[in-house]
Amino acid sequence: MAGRRRWSTEEILDAATELLRTSDAESFSVRKLAAVLGTDSSSLYRHFRSKTELLRAVADRILLAAMDGYRPEGDWKRRITTLALRVREAFGQHPELAAVWGRYASGGTGSRMIMEEMLQALRASGLPDEEIPASYHRLAVLVAALVASEAGVSALTPEEYEQGMELFRVAVLGADPERFPALAHFARDVRPLGVDRKAAFEEILAVQLAHIEAAIRPS
Repeated sequence: MAGRRRWSTEEILDAATELLRTSDAESFSVRKLAAVLGTDSSSLYRHFRSKTELLRAVADRILLAAMDGYRPEGDWKRRITTLALRVREAFGQHPELAAVWGRYASGGTGSRMIMEEMLQALRASGLPDEEIPASYHRLAVLVAALVASEAGVSALTPEEYEQGMELFRVAVLGADPERFPALAHFARDVRPLGVDRKAAFEEILAVQLAHIEAAIRPS
């Protein structure tokens, strides 16, 4: 009787990525993944010690994809902006994995490459070394939050998105001016979260970079 096929680490990660397209991190399990691959859980645990380790590896592949072909160009703000947009685009192609990244922080090669470039860019800004870790942390939290928020909208089906838009129109345009005077006043100009996401992403990031720039002491 032929033995079960031995799956490579990359093949396991490919299958896990596909499975996560139709499920979230909560419902994902090594047992379900093993069933998809036609093997038993113990064979997968030879590659990954736990579900969390497996999810971190999946998220790290997205970060590696974001860094593929990257070359630092421009000043420190342009480098960080380009990096953030690359991460946004990479997770935009796999929105289901953005929440995985936010929850299961990766410590793999992709994560280290992102961290290294962002820290290098901050050093190039002239910010004192003692202030760089805190600035890096704020940027990392901001980018992760923006990516996760946008991915949540991207993961909606067209029907779910349209339902949300209709609820937004009813809630905003139909706001009682007695109870919600400001909302009624700005109703026709307030925009749903899903509109102009790239522009909003860049503007919010630019505000944080300007805050960092303001803290740089003149040489």
